[in-house]
Formats: sequence, structure tokens, C-alpha cells
Amino acid sequence: MTQSIWAVGLMTGTVLDGNIDVALIKTDGERIENFGIYRLAPYPQWIRSLLEETLNQARAWNFTGPEPAIFREAEEALTRAQSEAVRGLVESCGLTMADIGVVGFHGQTILHRAPRPGRLGQTRQLGDGALMHSLLGCKVVYDFRSADMRAGGQGAPLSAAYHAALLRNADSRGEMAILNLGGVANITWWDGADNLVAFDTGPANAPLNDFVKSKGLGDMDRDGALAQAGTVDEARLARLLQHPYLTTPYPKSLDRFDFGAAMAEGTNPQDGAALLTAFTAAAVGRALDLLPRRPKKLAVSGGGRHNPTLMAMLASRAKVEVVPAETFGWSGDAVEAECFAFLAVRVLRGLPISFPTTTGVPQPLCGGQLAA
Repeated sequence: MTQSIWAVGLMTGTVLDGNIDVALIKTDGERIENFGIYRLAPYPQWIRSLLEETLNQARAWNFTGPEPAIFREAEEALTRAQSEAVRGLVESCGLTMADIGVVGFHGQTILHRAPRPGRLGQTRQLGDGALMHSLLGCKVVYDFRSADMRAGGQGAPLSAAYHAALLRNADSRGEMAILNLGGVANITWWDGADNLVAFDTGPANAPLNDFVKSKGLGDMDRDGALAQAGTVDEARLARLLQHPYLTTPYPKSLDRFDFGAAMAEGTNPQDGAALLTAFTAAAVGRALDLLPRRPKKLAVSGGGRHNPTLMAMLASRAKVEVVPAETFGWSGDAVEAECFAFLAVRVLRGLPISFPTTTGVPQPLCGGQLAA
């Protein structure tokens, strides 16, 4: 039996909430021996602003021509901030960096373009693994997605291997799937044997957050209050649900801007929030219909599970029992960061992190780069 090691995982999502997710787990890359602590480490405001401007410039660049100079500036700033966050987490639980076997450093996705027939996909995460290694003095695995995309994969979602380990712990045997509600929503289903499926179902928090910001009403629909007060335009929703992505067979993936706040253009804040929330929930329902077997239950992780209106709409519009990840003793906020700790250990061991039924690579693939 391979020995488990302590690993730290880092994740900063595309919703740009200004926080670094940092989590500690003990694992051999196949099973989870121990859940360590998890914390949010806020970026200073100047880095948040820098990242927002970087995202804007990335969309204008669109993989054409030389990279904007701001990429390098943002990459160094976020790498230094995330290195500090790792050290802070490790020291807060009485360990030192010498106790840490590896750090899984996802970096900040600034642009992700899914493959199309005859064209490989492209992805860009900012994160300088060599710099983090020199700052922390431990092994760092980074750039998790590029190898997958060079091999013809979607580069996402990468959470499937970790979600399968969680589903094994819950003894789900295909009756339950894990839904993560970040900027984009992704689902993982595992039959308990050889069939592991994962894909992006549609949007989650990104269009709703952008819509609420555009109305000057804060960063998000807190507690789903706006959507709760609104009325869903069912005819408009039905038109939106004709989007071809929703019936496209997996593997498939999305960029956070593929479904935008423009879906709710011309609506008041309440009705727009209701429409976007209903769309996310109904899109999950379409995704469940694509799975080899429709699960009876969804374990929900990510920020979207804090939105009771979205959770209620998932139950009614996706026609499935919906439970927060905490029901199974998992930390729903920590799952994404824990995932990259888990994947980093798999990379160290030479185990695959993506599969034909999760990202569409031709065969199971071990990706990631190692700074050691």
C-alpha cells in the first residue's frame, strides 16, 4: 500500500470573488485518509483589480498574437499571494513546509476555449510553479490542464478523479452524482466500477453574479433573495433551453463567458435573477438526462449551494433530490481546492488525472508540470 502524504491544494475560481481557497488533505492519490483544514485567504484589493483587468485583456487577446504584458505582472502577484496563503495554512495547524509532500497549484484561469472539430482547445492558467517552489521549498504541481488539451481533450472538468474518491467513501454506486456550482456548473457520476463520467452542465454563479453587479446590487444574489422575489418568464426560459450545448453529448466543457448575463437582458433585477437561476437549474436537469443512469440524488458543492433559491429550483426543475456536500461529512467549500491537492499526489505517482469519459482524451492521461 502506498503511503499517504499531506498535500495542499489551491483554487481560485473564475467568479473572481477575491479569495484564494486553500485546503489540506492526507492522501495517496486514490483514497482520502484525512481531511485537514480549509480556509479562505482574501487577495488584497489591488490584486483583485489586477486580475479583473487581466481577464478583460485576456478576452480581447483570445489566443491571438503575443500575450498582454499584464499576464506576467498578474502571474507573479498571484503566485506570491498564494504561496503566502499556503504557508499561513500549514503553520496555523502546527505543521511546517517540511511536512508537506506537495502543493497542487491550479492557478487563475483567464481564458479557456473548448476544442472543436479540426481544432484543438486552448487554455491559459496564470501561476508560476517554479516561483512557488522557490518560495516554499517544497514540490509544486501546476499547469494541470494544458497536456490534456494538447492531446485533444477538453481540459475540464478535472475534478472527476477526486469526486470519484468522495463517491467511493459515500458508497453511492451510481445512485448519486456530485454537482459543483462555481462560476460554471460541473457534474461527476461514477457507477462504482469502471464508468466515470464528468462534464460541465452549463452556467452556475457567473452570469448571475455579473447580472447583479451590472445592476449595482453587490457581488451576488445573496441568499437567492432577488431570484426568490422574481418571476421566471417561462417562455423566455424555454427559448434559452434550446441552446445546443445542453443536448450535446459529453465530453464537453465551458468558459465562464459562454453563457452570460445577457441572457437576462431587459429584465428587472428580480425577474432577471429568477430567470438566470432557473436556467442553471434546468440545464442541470438536461445534464442528468445525458448520464448513463439518471441519479436519484445530487450532492452539491461550491458557492452555489449557499443559494437556497437555486437549491430549491434544482430539486423542482432538475427533478432530483438535492443535498449539500456537508451531509456526507465533506466541506462543500473546500472540495475544489482539495481536488488539486489530490490531483497533485496523483501526478507525483504517475496516475492519470483525466480520462476519455471526463475530458475526451484518447486514453487516461497524467498531466501537470512538477517544480521540484
